[in-house]
Parts: sequence; structure tokens; C-alpha cells
Amino acid sequence: MNSVYLLLGSNLGNRINNIAQAIRMLTDTVGTIKTASSLYETEPWGKEDQPFFCNRVVCMQMPLSPEALLSHIQAIEEKLGKVIQEKWGPRSIDIDILYYNDCIVDTPDLKIPHKELPQRRFVLVPLCEIAPRFVHPVYQQTNIVLLRNCLDLHKVWIL
Repeated sequence: MNSVYLLLGSNLGNRINNIAQAIRMLTDTVGTIKTASSLYETEPWGKEDQPFFCNRVVCMQMPLSPEALLSHIQAIEEKLGKVIQEKWGPRSIDIDILYYNDCIVDTPDLKIPHKELPQRRFVLVPLCEIAPRFVHPVYQQTNIVLLRNCLDLHKVWIL
């Protein structure tokens, strides 16, 4: 079994329900939730003139390869109405693979660990709630050290 950390986010429609539906679909098709962070309200990152996001990080146990996991995630996002009209724009659901075990994957379609993870407070705060001591396989630093060194000043708080 593989251990994977996923970030779920939504800033359109019923954000909490969108995340809950995505988690149900993930458990139906991908694997089991080992642990989940609190729900967080977060300021938009990258494109700030949009509604605030709701975010949650989950750790799952599952048998899939990284590529198969990505395929399942994309199918779930499509079923839940994800439409990207602009980079970092609003969305009903977004599911990012943060870590896959301690593997490094670098293909045109998939980058694991998520390449922008160390620069995003909205990722690191919920990630540190459930995995503060997990070591980033590229930077060789724990999530808590990455958070301490993060220069992102966007607000992140528990809902």
C-alpha cells in the first residue's frame, strides 16, 4: 500500500460540500483515508481577486501508481464540475498530489512532490497539522521547517 498526501480546495459553490463529495469519491475509487486535517479558510494565492478557498489535506492509503492516482483525481474533478478558465482561477474543486510515499516523480504530466508546496502557506498549514515531521524528499526538510521558512503571508485559519 502507498501513502499519499492530497490537498483538496474549493472556492465556488458549497465549498465544504464540494470537498466532502470529493473525499467520498476518493474513498470509493482510490483507497482509505488515514487522517485528515481540519477545514481551513484561505486567501486566494496567485490570483487574489476571487472568493476565499476552503482547503483540507488528507493522507490516504491506496494501491495505485502515481499515474493511475492522477487519472482517478482528474475524473473526480471532472464529475464535480471543475472548469479552469484561467491559471489559479476559481474552481469548484481542485485536488493536488502533494506527496506519494517519499517518491520523486518528474514527468511532463506529473510532478511529485508538488513543485509549489514549499511556497504555499495554504498547503503547509493543514499539512503540518497531520504530518509535521514528514520529510520533503527533494529539500530534505520536514513540513514544519518548510512552514517556518515559507515567505507566503496569505492568511490561513481553521473554519
